[in-house]
Amino acid sequence: MKNENNAITLLKNSSIYHLNKNKMILEHVAIWTSKLEDLKNYYTIFFDGISNEKYINPQNNFESYFLSFSSGARLELMKMPNIPINKNDTIGKQHQGIIHLAFGAKSKEKVDEKANQLKVAGIKILSGPRTTGDNYYEFETLDPDNNRIEVTYKLTS
Repeated sequence: MKNENNAITLLKNSSIYHLNKNKMILEHVAIWTSKLEDLKNYYTIFFDGISNEKYINPQNNFESYFLSFSSGARLELMKMPNIPINKNDTIGKQHQGIIHLAFGAKSKEKVDEKANQLKVAGIKILSGPRTTGDNYYEFETLDPDNNRIEVTYKLTS
């Protein structure tokens, strides 16, 4: 803990921190997939992502889409032969590393509407909607590659 506090103090005193203070954003998250079109359709249909034109690099058979969201965040979906399949049980177990993507809703009702929309489309809801101990109303689901997705709303006190 002491080393962590020292690192934070050093960072805050650095010129890099002061130059970038309040300017750092999460620009994008990337997902490898073998179901590129399925994932693009899922995130554009159910989460209002706006897709660019597919990028294709024929030299290494790489294909990708960038999906943009109203928050400014982007999701890169990538496909290339010989990328190994994730052998972790992403449905029944938790693992170290990135475990889910969370989309924020504007109300509890919007969380419920999204859960119902996904259910009607035949998409499994893993848990919820429910109120969490840290005062969120949320549910968990899966995308076509079984990546965990949360839809959340921060409740007021």
